[in-house]
Amino acid sequence: MQTVLTIAGFDPSSGAGVTADLMVFAAHGLFGTSVITSLTVQSTTGVRSSQPVEAGILRQTLDCLHADLPPAGVKLGMLASAAIVEVVADYLEELKRDSPRLPVVLDPVIRSSSGRELLSPDGLALLRERLLPLASWTTPNLAELSALTGLPVNRHDDLEPATRALQHYCPALNVLATGGHLDSPDDLLLTSEGDFHWLAGERIESTSTHGTGCALSSALLSRLVLGGSALEAAWSAKHYVAEAIRRASPLGHGHGPLNHLWPLHRQD
Repeated sequence: MQTVLTIAGFDPSSGAGVTADLMVFAAHGLFGTSVITSLTVQSTTGVRSSQPVEAGILRQTLDCLHADLPPAGVKLGMLASAAIVEVVADYLEELKRDSPRLPVVLDPVIRSSSGRELLSPDGLALLRERLLPLASWTTPNLAELSALTGLPVNRHDDLEPATRALQHYCPALNVLATGGHLDSPDDLLLTSEGDFHWLAGERIESTSTHGTGCALSSALLSRLVLGGSALEAAWSAKHYVAEAIRRASPLGHGHGPLNHLWPLHRQD
């Protein structure tokens, strides 16, 4: 069993963040470890507050885990502050020196779906400058892609130039831009070889949609670690999230969690 690492925030409702990531890894037959970047007060109804973890403790945790359970892949989620971004970038630089082909998937969490800021402006600037060049993949939604590139991203036609602009800054980066907020929820994959692939989606009527970005990026990392090609991994991650929404039971009074463990219980 291979070990994969998530570096992300803690969601006490388990719809997103490290607890959701660990379920996704388990559903793909991988052993997950985690480093928490921020404690949040939230439920299915939204994020009320958050408290970043002290950067020194975070670095100690990364070193402790790496000495015992070195990862075969890394997923990055909510990073909260510039100090945390810097620690994570330092760790990835060391990791990449020893394992240059190790997959790193960056889910650029900037704001919660309820509108609360989850990454400081100086943290976002440092993420662009230091983390993006160390990532092999990024999975921004429309708003995140706009924040990373400075370009307006509101329609299908905006995705190709924005993903191309992001890759121009980081030529080795694979970009999976998610279009879940579009009328037709199609995603766009731009591979590091420069090839575009549209991944057609369908609108699933459900209130169980909390943490879809976390689940997608973790499923993508899982498929990459298991040996899938860029296109295979992207399609598989999209299918996993669609089925996790479709098979979820309504929980809570807001946007509830996905059924992250559905592959372990399917009958077909």
